[in-house]
Amino acid sequence: MSERNVSPEWREEGVRVIAGNQLDPNVPQTPGMTRAAAVNFARVGAEKIWAGTVTIQPGAKTGAHHHGHVESVIYVVRGKARMRWGEHLEFVAEAGPGDFIYVPPYVPHQEINADAGASLECVIVRSDKEPVVVNLEVTPVEPPESVAWVDPGHPASDAKGAA
Repeated sequence: MSERNVSPEWREEGVRVIAGNQLDPNVPQTPGMTRAAAVNFARVGAEKIWAGTVTIQPGAKTGAHHHGHVESVIYVVRGKARMRWGEHLEFVAEAGPGDFIYVPPYVPHQEINADAGASLECVIVRSDKEPVVVNLEVTPVEPPESVAWVDPGHPASDAKGAA
């Protein structure tokens, strides 16, 4: 029988499971949405990422905001997300369940629940241990320009949100 080489800290400082009903709502908020932290420095000692959830009520939209130097990835779990972005929120695209949304640093944006009958539920992962939220006063351009979410390997005709 071989001897196990186990670090005594791993029991307390190893893998963590954060129950969905034990998320921390004491994080920066943006009007129109409810964020809750699952993984951050305070909860688990994370040094390079933040992860949590966001819920936007049926038909609601957030205020315009950005996340400073932080990159964000949003995964749509349930509902229909409409994202507006730009200096005057002049661009728009939509995402549904199973879709990922990437938000680069400093990009002003607004999340909108495009479904008046159901909540929009998403998982968010950010590239810093604590969330950064800078709420903005922006006068939106109407109507916004629809932008296809594509990369060089995928033609615009296959993209959600294409005009």
